[in-house]
Amino acid sequence: MAVQEARQGQDSHGGGCRCGDCPHGARQGHRRAVAAFLAKRDELAAGTGLPPAVAHSAGASRQWISDELTQSAQAVADRGREEGAAWLAGLWPRTLYVVWGAAGLLLLVQLLTALGAGWTAARTAGLVAAALAGALLTGAAYWHRARGGVLAPLIGEDNRLSTSRAVAGVVVLLSVYAVLVLAGELAAASGPAHRDALIDGLELAAGAGLLTVLAVVCAVAVLVRRVVGLRVTGQRLQKVRAARPRAADLLTDDSGRGSFTDTQYVAVCAAAVIWAGARLARRPDQLPDLPWGLAVLVVVSAATYLAGKYAEGGRPVILSVVRAREAGDLDAPIRTGDDIEIRGAGFVPPGAGGADQLARVAVRIGPVHVHVPLVPVAGGFTNPADALLTVPVPVDVEPGRVEVQVITATGVETNRCTIDVTD
Repeated sequence: MAVQEARQGQDSHGGGCRCGDCPHGARQGHRRAVAAFLAKRDELAAGTGLPPAVAHSAGASRQWISDELTQSAQAVADRGREEGAAWLAGLWPRTLYVVWGAAGLLLLVQLLTALGAGWTAARTAGLVAAALAGALLTGAAYWHRARGGVLAPLIGEDNRLSTSRAVAGVVVLLSVYAVLVLAGELAAASGPAHRDALIDGLELAAGAGLLTVLAVVCAVAVLVRRVVGLRVTGQRLQKVRAARPRAADLLTDDSGRGSFTDTQYVAVCAAAVIWAGARLARRPDQLPDLPWGLAVLVVVSAATYLAGKYAEGGRPVILSVVRAREAGDLDAPIRTGDDIEIRGAGFVPPGAGGADQLARVAVRIGPVHVHVPLVPVAGGFTNPADALLTVPVPVDVEPGRVEVQVITATGVETNRCTIDVTD
């Protein structure tokens, strides 16, 4: 299938435009680039496609394969950035469909529940508040139409959906909607007693739980951004930019694996929001009164999420460097031209498993920088790996005691490890 995609060439899609000229073309161009790269990787992993000039030398063929795959991976990365930008630019109308679809669903629910109980001013206020909130979100979506519309404030600096920002955004939106409902009812109130009761609905005693949750989630969103920024600049956390944001980012880490801290934070806050929405529907004359037990549950969940952000990551480290030995090879000291194995942890940070990121891993051996060669196998690469790198010692390295240091794709440097290179 990958080979068939690669052979499609530059055929135009429905509508007559070529790849890169529109979101659909950018998507098709990215798919073809990925298919071509996968076909080339699997072909080289099977030992075919090597030119005769380098086939006789294991080192030369490995370097040629790595260079070819690096160039192909760069083409895939370029196409991926184009596709991500086009996808974001075409996302904002769909965010508006969701916003106004929610408003339409609210109208349908109001009509159905009014069949037996009758229409009230609170129902009108709820619909007007939804229309006002939808109009505000529509304006924000148009203003940020090149960055995903409504989702633009929720996208982090690494181009992923931020869990902390998404949770805070939902709680803020619910709080604003509740205040607009009260404002609508206050505008339609006829008697002073009714108006005073609505004003009392904004008292701290009525909405203390909601305000506590709002303060906690907003503080977590700001603090997480600060913590991540400081850890990245301090080289204690490695962040790789994603091609485009995905809904799964809310529940996973940068590598796409499920995250317990993110999932529990989203689940607990979603339960609190649902409770607050139900209380607002039952008592539209006051702010939703969240029980203190539920508010404390959100605080505990936020503390767990924040502690997870402090604990994640870590600086890459070299544990040892040894001479690589093939089967039947004699034990010997490290000489120029030999392969060495660098054993440690954190050489490939989460989200850096793509070939374009793997090709950026380098090793400093004395004064010489050596790019770690890509070694393909069916379905992936064996080198570089998160805990093991294999690189040749270049002939430019002078014999003697030499320091070895790994530089990851994010630019983070490991500790130095000293080895002895002999003639």
